[in-house]
Parts: sequence; structure tokens; C-alpha cells
Amino acid sequence: QVQLVEAGGGLVQAGDSLTLSCAASGRTFGTNLMAWFRQAPGKEREFVAGIRPSGGTTYASDYVKGRFTISRDNAKNTMYLQMISLKPEDTAVYYCAAKNSMAWSIAQNEYHYWGQGTQVTVSS
Repeated sequence: QVQLVEAGGGLVQAGDSLTLSCAASGRTFGTNLMAWFRQAPGKEREFVAGIRPSGGTTYASDYVKGRFTISRDNAKNTMYLQMISLKPEDTAVYYCAAKNSMAWSIAQNEYHYWGQGTQVTVSS
């Protein structure tokens, strides 16, 4: 079992930056492929970015590439999402997720563990 707790959300203005964190506890954090998803009001949850257990390989969706950076610190059992140049369309609840295997996936149903989410609101 892995327990995930997100933090760092808030209300910011367009163009601002924000960094989210995801603290993990439970089984060995360093063996899980991790990812960030988000869900805007009235929309389905969508993949944002993912990172391999070693942290050496990351993947970001096209709509955040160049603006969002995913990273992890296995010594601290924590994953991060650094967001810059935020846009109103980035407004959503952001979730961190972990899966037991190391295979890449952007499908939420392939992730086994989820945090409770943190709200990010970007005003124009």
C-alpha cells in the first residue's frame, strides 16, 4: 500500500508559478512509477505528467510541456510538480498517483494509488 498526500495548491493569477508536492508513505516509494493528473470542473480527469522510479525519465502532456516540470526525491518520498506561466485553463484539482508497475501509462485506471487532490485556481 502507498498513501499519497498532495499539498501546495492555491489561488494564483495568470502567469504566476506554483509548486505542488506529493508526500508518499507506505511501501517503498522508489519502486513506483508516479504521475500527476488533473480534473477541471465538468471534465474528465486527464494525465498531466509522469516520472519513472529513478526520476531519470519524465513525460509531460502537450498542453503543459515547457511549462510544468515533474520531479521526485526518493530520499524524501516526495514528488513535485513545478508549474510556471499558469493559465486560467490550468484551473483544476490536481491529483498525484502511483502504479505498481514501471510501464508508462496515461490511463488513470492503470494507477493503483491516489491522493485526495489539491485545488489550483488560476484567475485571469
